[in-house]
Amino acid sequence: MFDTTAISGVSGPGTSQQKRLPPEQLELVAKLEARDREVRTHEAAHMSAAGALAVGGPQFSYEMGPDGKAYAIGGEVKISYSPGQTPEETLARAEQMRAAADAPCEPSGQDLSVAARAAAMEDQARRQILQEHQKRPAIANVVHLQALTPG
Repeated sequence: MFDTTAISGVSGPGTSQQKRLPPEQLELVAKLEARDREVRTHEAAHMSAAGALAVGGPQFSYEMGPDGKAYAIGGEVKISYSPGQTPEETLARAEQMRAAADAPCEPSGQDLSVAARAAAMEDQARRQILQEHQKRPAIANVVHLQALTPG
């Protein structure tokens, strides 16, 4: 797992530099800290649900606060959209993609778009699986009856 503190360089509230900031800048720092936590939690939910489909770690966009620290204000987790080698594998991958997109408590518009794309991939895989099952010959239960001859 990754160390979020090392990524952002964000330290806890009440540092000595923050104590020297005017109240309006302290308020901005508090908002940036809250946004940073929200973004990191959101992206961590994606990472956790994406599992092996995640391509690398989360990527963040930052804003420099009046205290000289960088705060995450946006982020993304890239996931692989490649289908599986079989329709069943594609279905499993698409289900995991949708779960990763829907993982945060408040999915973004982009998250909803990814979830819709994954749902379409799931539907297509299900149709392929159904078609394959329909092509297979039905296995009939054959019962052999022996004629009883009077004896």
